[in-house]
Amino acid sequence: MNRYPWWKYAILAIAMVVGLVYTLPNFFGEAPAVQISSGRATLKIDNALVSRVEQALQAAGLQADFVQFEGGSVRARFQDTDTQLTARDAIAAALNPDPNDPGYVVALNLVSRSPDWLTALHALPMYLGLDLRGGVHFLMQVDMQAALTKRAEALTGDIRVLLRDKNVRHAGITRDGDAIEIRLRDAATLEAARTVLTEPLPELQWSESPRGSDFILTASLRPEAGRAVQDQALKQNITTLHNRINELGVAEPVIQQQGMDRVVVQLPGVQDTAKAKDIIGRTATLELRLVDDSAQAQAAAAGSGPVPFGTERFVERGGAPLIVKRQVVLTGENLTDAQAGFDGQTQEPVINLTVDAKGARIMRDVSRENVGKRMAILLFEKGRGEVITAPVIRSELGARFQISGQLTTQEANDQALLLRAGSLAAPMEIIEERTIGPSLGAENIAKGFDSVIYGFAAIAAFMCAYYMLFGVFSTIALSVNLLLLMALLSMLQATLTLPGIAAIALTLGMAIDANVLINERVREELRTGASPQTAIHTGYERAWGTILDSNITTLIAGVALLAFGSGPVRGFAVVHCLGILTSMFSAVLFSRGLVNLWYGRQKKLKSVSIGTVWRPDADRAPATPG
Repeated sequence: MNRYPWWKYAILAIAMVVGLVYTLPNFFGEAPAVQISSGRATLKIDNALVSRVEQALQAAGLQADFVQFEGGSVRARFQDTDTQLTARDAIAAALNPDPNDPGYVVALNLVSRSPDWLTALHALPMYLGLDLRGGVHFLMQVDMQAALTKRAEALTGDIRVLLRDKNVRHAGITRDGDAIEIRLRDAATLEAARTVLTEPLPELQWSESPRGSDFILTASLRPEAGRAVQDQALKQNITTLHNRINELGVAEPVIQQQGMDRVVVQLPGVQDTAKAKDIIGRTATLELRLVDDSAQAQAAAAGSGPVPFGTERFVERGGAPLIVKRQVVLTGENLTDAQAGFDGQTQEPVINLTVDAKGARIMRDVSRENVGKRMAILLFEKGRGEVITAPVIRSELGARFQISGQLTTQEANDQALLLRAGSLAAPMEIIEERTIGPSLGAENIAKGFDSVIYGFAAIAAFMCAYYMLFGVFSTIALSVNLLLLMALLSMLQATLTLPGIAAIALTLGMAIDANVLINERVREELRTGASPQTAIHTGYERAWGTILDSNITTLIAGVALLAFGSGPVRGFAVVHCLGILTSMFSAVLFSRGLVNLWYGRQKKLKSVSIGTVWRPDADRAPATPG
C-alpha cells in the first residue's frame, strides 16, 4: 500500500543529484576578472584573441586561472584584485597600441569561481541583480513624437517624388506637425494626386478641404501605422543600447521596455556612471560612398602615393586600405530596413536593404552610372569611420537591393544588425538615475540570506516539535524544495534580486503548508480509528486535491504578475512560480517517498510518530501513536 517502485526512487535520486550539481556553483562565489570585448562595430572577437591575451599576460609575468572565449568576449580570471588591475593595464597596452584609438574595450569584471567540471556541465551560478551586486540604473524616456516627425519627413519626400514622377503639379507641400498638406489648384488635380498617392502609401489616411481658391489634400498617419512606427523606434533603440552596452563588459545587463515609451537600463557591477552615460548616449551615423578605383587611389592604398583630392583613406574588413570619395551618396536616414537572407540563385548569404523613395531615386541614378564599381558602406562613431562592407555594383539599383560577396551567415546577420541599428531611431532622455554601491549590495545579500535561513530554521523547529518524525520528513522535503528551486534558477540563468529573495522566503512558508495539510489529514484518519498504514495512504490521497487546487490558484496569480508586471515585480513572479512547482514535487512526491521508505515495509505497523492525536471521545483522552 505504502511502497514506491524502484523507478520512483530513482527519479527522486536523480532530481536530488541534478539539484545539487546545479546549485553548487552559487556557493563558490566570484573572482576578479578582466573582460575584453570589441570597441569597434566592425571588429569581431574570436578564439584567436585568447592566444594574444595569454601572450600579453606571459610577457607581464602574470598568471591567470584561465583565459577563455565566451559569448562574444574573452575573459581572464585572477586570484586577487591587485593582479586583476595589473593585468588590465598589461592587456590594454598590448591590444591597444594607440590609446586614443582603442580597438578593444578592456574592462574589469567578476566571474564565477566554479570548478571546471561544473562549468563543463553548464552548471553556472545565478546572476545577481543591481540591488545585490551594485551598479547603475537608468530610466530613459523615448521621444516618440520625434519618431513620428522623422517618419512624416520621410513621407513628405516620398510624396514629392511620386507626384513629380507622375507629372502631377502642385502649389507646394508643407508639413504641419505629423500632418502633410499638399496645395493643389483645382479639384481634378486633387483627384489625380489622391489616385497617385493612395496605393503606394497605404499607411496614410487622406482628407481634403478648400482653402481660398485652392484645394488642400491632407495626409496623416493611420493610428495603427503610428503605433507601428513607435514600436519599431522603441525596439531599434533597445537593440542599439544592447550593442553599445556590450562595450562596458557588463555580464548581465538588463535592458527592457517599460510602458509604451520608456526603457529601463540596469548595469550590475558598473560604478562609473560617466562612462556608462557616454556609451549609452553616443551617436552613430551611416554613410554610403563610392570607392575611388583610379590609378592615383590604388597608389595611395599601396602607400606609394598621396591620397587624391576629394577622397579619404579607410580600412576595410581584413585590414586592407580603401580609398573612398568624400561625397556622400546616401545616409542612414534613407535606410528603412536591412535583413540578412540568401540569394535565390546561388544560395549564398546576402543582406537585403530597403531605402525610402528619395534614396531609391538617388540609388537608381548613381548605380546606373557606376555599374562595375564598388560602393562602400561606412559607420561613423565618435568621429571615426569604419568600412562595414564595400560590394561591387552589379546592375542598376532601386528601393530594394542586395549586398553579397564572401559573407558567412553570421557575418550577414551581424552586418544587417549594424546597418539596421547603427543609431537611435528616436532621441532618448535619462529621466531617472540611481547608483548602488557594492557594499550596499553585499549588505542586501547578507540580510536576504539571513531572512531565508532564520525563516527555514523557525519552520523546521515548529514542524519537528509539533509533528515529530513526520515533521522531520517535512523539513527534509522543504530542504529539497529549496535545493531544486535554486537549481532551476541557476539552470535558467535567472537574475536574482531582493524581490526574488523575498519570493524564496515566501515559498518556504507556502511549501510547508502542503505538508501541514498532509500531516493533518493523516491525523484525521488516525482519529477515526484507521490503521497507521491506511491513515498514511488515505491522508496523502485526500490531501492531494486540496494541495493542487490551492497551488493552481496561487500559480495563476503568479503568472498574472509575470505577464503584466515589470522590473522587480517580474523578478518576484519568476521565483514565485518556480517555487510553487518545486514545492508540489517536494511536499507530495518526495515526502511520500521518505514516509514510504521508513514505514512502508513494516507490515504490522502499530503507530506512527506524528505528534499527539486527539480522539473525539467523551473523556477526551489523548492517543499518542508514536
